[in-house]
Amino acid sequence: MNAPAELAKASLDDKYTLERGRVFMTGTQALVRLTMLQRERDLRAGLNTAGFVSGYRGSPLGGLDQALWRAKEHLEQHHV
Repeated sequence: MNAPAELAKASLDDKYTLERGRVFMTGTQALVRLTMLQRERDLRAGLNTAGFVSGYRGSPLGGLDQALWRAKEHLEQHHV
């Protein structure tokens, strides 16, 4: 039994790279993606921006820093 073509093309990076269609991600991964989408919106508006994310020890979003590190390659491409 062969998998549909869409399933065969799925990648774990889809949550950060796919421009159309459905992707599955956690809330923390969605926050990471949001930083990249903001850069794309700014570019379309003619703005050359970069992003900076900071936090503090014990933050309720303690896993965000780990998700940002895992997405480092994608974030660098979006100047975050």
